[in-house]
Amino acid sequence: MARDIASMPYRPCVGIALFNAAGQVFVARRRPDKGPEYKDPLYEWQMPQGGIDPGEDPYAAALRELYEETNIRSVKLLAEARQWFNYDLPVDTLGKALKGRYRGQTQKWFAFRFTGPESEIDVTAPGGGQHKPEFVSWRWDSLENLPGLIVPFKRGVYEQVVTEFSAIRAEK
Repeated sequence: MARDIASMPYRPCVGIALFNAAGQVFVARRRPDKGPEYKDPLYEWQMPQGGIDPGEDPYAAALRELYEETNIRSVKLLAEARQWFNYDLPVDTLGKALKGRYRGQTQKWFAFRFTGPESEIDVTAPGGGQHKPEFVSWRWDSLENLPGLIVPFKRGVYEQVVTEFSAIRAEK
């Protein structure tokens, strides 16, 4: 089995750390039916993320995914992670999660400042109501708190995101 896992590719993906003017980060609660890798209700929270389409630029994918998952378009780029961060799926979800084709994801992370009104945010009818919701609720939280909210197999990536974007603070 280990040999099969090692030969499986990582799914190219983007992640978005969305900061408000107070320096807090957007985090959303996943729908409980969103996949076999999300079994523990203690770890239902995450930042927006999603796959990069073939030939798509990661920055464009980040903007698209943010809109498709949160309805948000009003953003300003603050930073791009210097490297890609990888995580592996738990062994018991291989062959089920991510359509069974990937061992995990390799993610390019972007930090954005949210510049719109909070009324723009809609996780229950995202993408102008054209996309199936992935989340049931959302809130602003401290960047440093996020690794404790995410499923354990993604925690290492979130710790790297915290390190990468820890200098981003409130607008003055």
